[in-house]
Amino acid sequence: MNGCLFCKFANHEIPKEFTYEDKDVMVFPDIHPARPIHFLIVPKEHISDFLEFKNEALSLKLREVIQKIITDQKLEGKGYRLGINGGGAQVIDHLHIHLLAPIGKTAKL
Repeated sequence: MNGCLFCKFANHEIPKEFTYEDKDVMVFPDIHPARPIHFLIVPKEHISDFLEFKNEALSLKLREVIQKIITDQKLEGKGYRLGINGGGAQVIDHLHIHLLAPIGKTAKL
């Protein structure tokens, strides 16, 4: 989508260093991390809101990438949180998943 920052990253119009990248998904650190580890997992396809997310193959791919990042970052047993903002709560109107860690059992939502 024209003007979307994440689309510009996906199309390499703006330089961005990725933690992970393939033809469908990109992962990079949040510029305003809420935890010591705070990644954004972003489909390259422009999807404005979670309610528009219908692509089953991409859904499975996102799950695989998230599991890979959790494993690569050795987050098992350290506590992590996955989150999706939508309905106007997102800062950038392009579907993305937040992975935050470490998070203890007593952390508030």
